[in-house]
Amino acid sequence: MSDPSTLPALDPSRRKGELTAERILDAAETLFADRGYAGTTLRDVATRVGLRIPSLYNHFPSKDALYAAVLARGIGPVLAILGEFGVEDAQRRDPGSVIARVMALLQRHPKLPRLVLHETLAGGQRLTPILRDWIAPVFGRAGEMVAASPGSGRWTPEQVPLLVLAMYHMVVGYFASAALLADLNGIDLLSPPVFAQQTELLREIVTSLFPAETPSTT
Repeated sequence: MSDPSTLPALDPSRRKGELTAERILDAAETLFADRGYAGTTLRDVATRVGLRIPSLYNHFPSKDALYAAVLARGIGPVLAILGEFGVEDAQRRDPGSVIARVMALLQRHPKLPRLVLHETLAGGQRLTPILRDWIAPVFGRAGEMVAASPGSGRWTPEQVPLLVLAMYHMVVGYFASAALLADLNGIDLLSPPVFAQQTELLREIVTSLFPAETPSTT
């Protein structure tokens, strides 16, 4: 066992800085989702966190940088999950497990899908490169997995991107509609029981569309 006295000491100021950066990202994610990129200022974010603007600049030099960091934190892990599955994995693994893991990730950042949808509907050309940098790889990797799955033979190559788009809307739309459905009938889509039901439903849908490969008995 290592002698604690020989271990490097943690830098309290660095840890404090990391926690502050996370608070900034949390506030920015909420504000961008509620107001969109154009409707959110760095002053809004700083006020939400309880910082002065110069202090915020110590962590993120511009609104573009902050927006990109919000996307990176939320979408980066999704890309990492998709990147774990090669062609051979797609041929033998349960495709529904991918959806379940993505849903679990987005559950930690439920505002992120609404943010992406908000900017998609707003059609902000200035943001198109930032969104494309993060969303396009998700679509591309998902399309590769769909095309490599055992059940893909029932779909034409032209249908594959449409299937990916449909699954994208099922996931993003669920989170984006949470506040609306809560206002309409009081159902909390993000409560653990309802969220678990939705995740299982998506698993079943994806598994039925792309059944996992079964071992040969011959």
